[in-house]
Amino acid sequence: MKNSHVYLMTNKNNTVIYTGVSSQLEKRVYQHKTKFYKGFTAKYNCDQLVYFEEFNSIKEAIEREKQIKKYRRQKKVDLIEIDNPEWKDLSEGWVFNFN
Repeated sequence: MKNSHVYLMTNKNNTVIYTGVSSQLEKRVYQHKTKFYKGFTAKYNCDQLVYFEEFNSIKEAIEREKQIKKYRRQKKVDLIEIDNPEWKDLSEGWVFNFN
């Protein structure tokens, strides 16, 4: 069962790329979109999910996150554009319902 994710978020102009990890991707994306935490993604308006990978364990996801965080921007851009060349928000259409 794949339940852990590494993901990349960006802002509307694609000028900032944030790398994160979560065992609850939908909830975490919702938190980014609503600026639930006043951190990096809130400051730079990173509210669009443009890339994610699934893993069987949080440990695997964290290892991949560390790897991606070491990448230069162009390598992250290349990663995004393999499957999402138009940088569409992959969470578009998701129904968020967290109480």
